[in-house]
Amino acid sequence: MPTAAHRLARARALESLVRDIAREEILPRYLKSARNRKADGSLFTEADLESQRRFTEALPTLLPGPVLGEEMTPEEQARQWTEGRRGLWCIDPIDGTTNFANGIPFFAVSIAYLVEHEPRFGVVYNPVTDESFYAAKGAGAYLNGTELPLRPAAANLRDAVAGVDFKRISHHLGDELAVRPPYYSQRNFGSSALEWCFVAAGRLDVYLHGGQMLWDYAAGRLILAEAGGEAAALDGGSLMAGPAVKRGVVAAANPTLFAEWRAWLNGHS
Repeated sequence: MPTAAHRLARARALESLVRDIAREEILPRYLKSARNRKADGSLFTEADLESQRRFTEALPTLLPGPVLGEEMTPEEQARQWTEGRRGLWCIDPIDGTTNFANGIPFFAVSIAYLVEHEPRFGVVYNPVTDESFYAAKGAGAYLNGTELPLRPAAANLRDAVAGVDFKRISHHLGDELAVRPPYYSQRNFGSSALEWCFVAAGRLDVYLHGGQMLWDYAAGRLILAEAGGEAAALDGGSLMAGPAVKRGVVAAANPTLFAEWRAWLNGHS
């Protein structure tokens, strides 16, 4: 069984690969790629497709296993999930496609390697800022080689900066948060993968999103956990239930803040 040190070495090898493909396939298309719509209404660009193609070819050379990507059909995703229990690459070639297509420099490649459907190492990389967040199970989380978190979290919820996506939570909870916010301030950046990493880094203290897919958080959840944070599905279910399940998520930079944040949400949902 690989040690934590071996997993960290694999995370660093993955980071190098992600940087190379992002430089070759994503950055040259930044500010140049037209938006297209999938059947479910979500956006994709040529950069999403080409980078996913490159990752699908390259990742099994690092470790064997099928590749489950956001730009695949639901049938392909389900097959890869079933076949990949002993080793599976879960990728979002560009998380934050709307930002990417509109020239907003807040998007990322997000890749995790799963064994028994749990992440073992992962990378989230913003090619515009050249910020690479990565982690390996049992070996910590890092930003460009510096261990996370970068700063301590708020001491309590009322002093916290929250990442909240209002579009995907209930109207009642959204009204409660807007009228009687329990935190100091709120932000939303449009890339779920990076927002998870911002909690891990201490840039955000707490986090709430009403609907994420597996590839949105597979890497970010591990990075947050290795930085000392805590997360759960909003409804109490499993976050790793498979690619067809959209989950609300709640997270915080440390267990104490998580308990306070979740208790507030439970009392106002």
